[in-house]
Amino acid sequence: MIAAIKPAGTNTRGLLAYLYGPGRHDEHLDPHIVAGFAMLGMPDPGRNPDATLTQLAHHLDEPVRLRNSEFGKKITDHVWYCPVRAAPEDRHLSDTEWADIAQRIVEAAGIAPPGDDLGCRWIAVRHVDDHIHIHILATTVREDGRRPKLHGSGIRVGDACRQIETDYGLRQLKKGDRTAGKRPTQAEMHKAQRLGWEQTSGDWLQDRIRAAIPHAGNAEELLAYLEADGIAIKPRRGPSGDLLGYAAGRPGDLNKDGEQIFHPGGRIAPDLTLPKLRARLEITAPEEHPTARRERPTTPWHRATEAVDILNSDMAHDTHAQAHITALGELIEATAQQAARTFARAQRSQIRAEHQAAHTLRRAARDIAHTATGPDGSAFAALLAALVWATIIAARWHEAKNHTHQAEAARQTLHHLHTAADHALAPVIDNLAARHPSDQACRTLAHDARAAVPDHADRILTDPAWPTLATVLADAEAGGHKPHQLLKEAAAQRELTSARQPARVLITRIQHTSRNPAPNLRAEAARLRSTLVSTHSAHQPQAPRLTRAFAPLTDQRRQQR
Repeated sequence: MIAAIKPAGTNTRGLLAYLYGPGRHDEHLDPHIVAGFAMLGMPDPGRNPDATLTQLAHHLDEPVRLRNSEFGKKITDHVWYCPVRAAPEDRHLSDTEWADIAQRIVEAAGIAPPGDDLGCRWIAVRHVDDHIHIHILATTVREDGRRPKLHGSGIRVGDACRQIETDYGLRQLKKGDRTAGKRPTQAEMHKAQRLGWEQTSGDWLQDRIRAAIPHAGNAEELLAYLEADGIAIKPRRGPSGDLLGYAAGRPGDLNKDGEQIFHPGGRIAPDLTLPKLRARLEITAPEEHPTARRERPTTPWHRATEAVDILNSDMAHDTHAQAHITALGELIEATAQQAARTFARAQRSQIRAEHQAAHTLRRAARDIAHTATGPDGSAFAALLAALVWATIIAARWHEAKNHTHQAEAARQTLHHLHTAADHALAPVIDNLAARHPSDQACRTLAHDARAAVPDHADRILTDPAWPTLATVLADAEAGGHKPHQLLKEAAAQRELTSARQPARVLITRIQHTSRNPAPNLRAEAARLRSTLVSTHSAHQPQAPRLTRAFAPLTDQRRQQR
């Protein structure tokens, strides 16, 4: 059940004319009052032919007129309107049941608190045999002349709706957490339909802004990028010229006077305000050690996959999880925009995100956005496979925190990512399937698989993609890698229990890992020995002099031996 509280209005008689009229988009047949602040003596034009809309409006507006005459200042926002809609599959609700529902909603909102005889005047109007919805109208001046306390009424009404669903056996919706984006109004949806737009202006702008984030290094760059993309931007600046806020407009979205309509960033989406965009964009990422990736062939796609692997490890331990999930959305936006629309809801929660923790992932998203060349199939498939697992971890983290809306959004994102990953991996598998190792080599590799991943070996070896995985392992072995070790490391990266096709999953992981040169064990041992000697010397200042004094004697003993 959804109760959508609308912006305050000024014309009680005008709203009644709509509720009792034919309706502009839904038919209004046999409108009548099912509940109200005082049913006795209530003029109902739907049931009493002598009653008029004007009489009903005067009846509801009486406290408003008294307050206006007493204070000498007219109230202009006194009309409270809330349509209440059940799910189409819910059972038929009688007038009596709808009356109880309306009473509970106005009590929760603060329109007519329980046990308060001086609350606001209100009515609930229902149309003939309509089990789906009612309309609640109230005038927000109490009988004692005070205004009701309506702050936070939307949350309270939402909680009341969840309880009503339980009590009446209706479809259960998830409890809100105040992080959802603004729903399009009926007027916005009808306007989009009238102009032939697939999306309302708010949804269209949200998609464009999110797509632009990976391309910008700061807020000014973001606004410039959006303007270059044809979006109308209205910045708000202080006397010093500093950017204080912004609003965006869709080309062709004009008001009745032919002027561009602008939407503030915070109304487009809660996480697109200027301060939140700055927190995501204007970061200082530490430079990587110059030798960290020496002799490692890399591309933005490979770097992004490595960043996601780090993210998966951190999120599994709940380290800066919200910050990583927020940055993950930017990387998904840069690689799979269809999935990004769904994942946007999973990026927002009430937990504060320390964005500095996700700078590596965010930088990877920007590298991809700015790269002029596309990825090869195996690199893209590896990245998408890593994103699938990251999204699974994000969904589990949200579930553990009871973020039901975000967890559901992450699960829906998985469908899009699985489709994209299968599409990216298909040509890679086709290319590998054209060649395969000898039967003897396959038997040896199967033995390696049973030794390296005993718990999943049967599923891996019976997976239709096993011959292709064997080819990948043979190629890696030819490059100096040990198949047994590669399988062990790949299986340890992420669990395989939830993998639909474990061999396909291992293909992307091993291709990503085996692109690096095989480790030189002698060089690694020499480097380690050198490091230990340097560390030991640093902690024992006198040792170098003694070592030099006895060096000739030590050399002689070695020669004698």
